[in-house]
Amino acid sequence: MPVEITKRSKVFPDLDEADESGLLAVGGDLSIERLKLAYSKGIFPWYEDGMPILWWSPDPRMVLFPNKMIVSHSLRQSIKKQQFTVTIDTAFEKVIQNCSKTPRKGEDGTWITREMKNAYIRLHKVGYAHSAEAWLDGELVGGLYGVSLGKAFFGESMFHHVTNASKVALYHLVEKLCKWDFTIIDSQVYTNHLESLGGEMIPRNQYVHFLEDALKIEDVVGSWERR
Repeated sequence: MPVEITKRSKVFPDLDEADESGLLAVGGDLSIERLKLAYSKGIFPWYEDGMPILWWSPDPRMVLFPNKMIVSHSLRQSIKKQQFTVTIDTAFEKVIQNCSKTPRKGEDGTWITREMKNAYIRLHKVGYAHSAEAWLDGELVGGLYGVSLGKAFFGESMFHHVTNASKVALYHLVEKLCKWDFTIIDSQVYTNHLESLGGEMIPRNQYVHFLEDALKIEDVVGSWERR
């Protein structure tokens, strides 16, 4: 059974209390402070409209090590041809809005509820959530967003309207993360798409070890647009 937490509670249960699906706790809120605490512990929110906030820490965990990203032939060609213009942190709200509207295989609705969108927009405004955008002829055609703490990036969602658009955005973001010596990208749960990009499943305790090391380094806070 997930542990119930209140809005006043400033702690999360131990990760070992998560059930087999990774569900750890229910309740609380999506304040900036709680989200930062959750990610620093390897916990993230994921729920649908009409449900209480659900907090997860699955075992095993899907991660992508920045220096191990797989660049396919078609992706490399898109990058070489400069098919897309890529920006960072110039259209965060548009990216999260597009992610919320993108149909997902096996899912009827979206977990990116209005409450979730507002929470991550607040995180973006204080410099802890970031987006990468791919543009084609001035139109936003792909991108992704996530949270940054220490030298860890927590990927939340991607979308594309043109083949390879989100992958090219990810490639340019990973280049920046490598330049800044980021050590891990948390991809949360397994998907074929992430595996094709080099994502791998690791035990939660190993993930927590990597995360703790990444959080020993100072946060890269603020807009990444011109960095």
